[in-house]
Amino acid sequence: MTNPTQRTDPIRPTDDEARSLAQTLMQSAGYAALATITATGAPLVTRVAFGLCPAGQPISLISSLAAHTQALQDTPAASLLVGEPGEKGDPLTHPRLSLMAQALFVDNQSPQHADLAAHYLRSHPKAKLYIGFADFSFVRFEISEGLLNGGFGKAFHLTPADLSQPG
Repeated sequence: MTNPTQRTDPIRPTDDEARSLAQTLMQSAGYAALATITATGAPLVTRVAFGLCPAGQPISLISSLAAHTQALQDTPAASLLVGEPGEKGDPLTHPRLSLMAQALFVDNQSPQHADLAAHYLRSHPKAKLYIGFADFSFVRFEISEGLLNGGFGKAFHLTPADLSQPG
């Protein structure tokens, strides 16, 4: 008789197909759901613009006036979710990628800002309207781990190396 509390590990061994899917989800994402922890310890989830810096790490341009920015400044631990449901079918069968990361701020005065801005504007041209505002800065997310749900029965743990863009 099978023990009802015994669980089967749903995580598959990470392979090149999973790495490729995760990288594609990151490259094609224009926005993401960002999860942070507020000063009270409550979780906060919001939608943010999403891009990749020249080194392939996730970045976003955020305002210091936003609650999620304040949360990241207090507690830099964050999670991002990329991947959208398709137009048809069950939304839970479409691939999505959760990224656990630490937020690192790059303000307007940083020498890195100009390079990030030029790169970011290629994929987010409308950000030109506010990219230079004093309350806006880039946040780069240093990934510690990823969880890919590639659709029903296709779950993978990913390392930062698995998520690195090919040279």
